[in-house]
Amino acid sequence: MTTAIKSTLHQRRTLGDLLNQLGGVSADRVRLIPSPGTATEQDAINNPLCELVDGTLVEKPLGFNKSVIAVIIAHVLANFVFARKLGLVAITDGMFRASPGQIRMPDVSYTSWARIPRDVQSMAAPDLSPDLAVEILSPANTVREMERKRRDYFAGGTRLIWIVHPDTRTVDVYLPGQSEPAILGEKDSLDGLDVLPGFSHSIAAIFAEAERPAEQV
Repeated sequence: MTTAIKSTLHQRRTLGDLLNQLGGVSADRVRLIPSPGTATEQDAINNPLCELVDGTLVEKPLGFNKSVIAVIIAHVLANFVFARKLGLVAITDGMFRASPGQIRMPDVSYTSWARIPRDVQSMAAPDLSPDLAVEILSPANTVREMERKRRDYFAGGTRLIWIVHPDTRTVDVYLPGQSEPAILGEKDSLDGLDVLPGFSHSIAAIFAEAERPAEQV
């Protein structure tokens, strides 16, 4: 257990303190076994779709539409990345050790070969954050939870974050050191910037792929 996690344990007095520390997440997303503050990286590995935050297992929100959009984005990224042999693309269960004791699981991620350890195939959670992290919001996510995630990603070396809002069909684009995102809509395209030079894909097309074709309605 890291010194920082031990310090936060001493500061907790109530369940409210714990939930506040985790970014205001709902209590039904927090695993009580192992006891909050005592969970390890191995516990996170043994509990699919749980992130490890300050020694506490926190479940990622699930949803069919969220999953479909994640697959569409992963497919688009994989086609670009693999054709150019740039690195690896992973989906939700791809774990990253953003910092000691902090396991994050972006809905979609891209990591360049230059940053991937040679023995990554034997690792449950590489000791890094992806170059590009994509999070697809659900109603269960809180603003402060996502702020904490962005801090963890950037601290681990992430250079670009896309936060996808299925309800408004918009994408928030975050870069390191920027407090406010660029907000893109359906008339815009996702751009790989210097993380994936040359990559561009219509946001409207991503959401259109998740809908039943008009002739089948």
